[in-house]
Amino acid sequence: MSGPAIVLMWEARATEGRGGELLEWARARSAELPGEPARRELLRAPQDRVLVMTWWPDASYGDELPELPEPDADLITRAVHRWRFEAVE
Repeated sequence: MSGPAIVLMWEARATEGRGGELLEWARARSAELPGEPARRELLRAPQDRVLVMTWWPDASYGDELPELPEPDADLITRAVHRWRFEAVE
């Protein structure tokens, strides 16, 4: 990454026992994003939570950037949480 980057964070909690399915759903959707982020990470946590982080170089905080959609309602226990951060050196 040469200049500043915007990091998008997407976090969802799967219905009980479906964390693996949500992780695979998020992996597939992140691979389908228009454009290619400089970096992409998928993480999981207890309670079947999945986190996806994507780094978009040379972007500004207010830029329109590709984001993961909401999964089907039966796969998650609540609405997806989304955060946007500006990377600092």
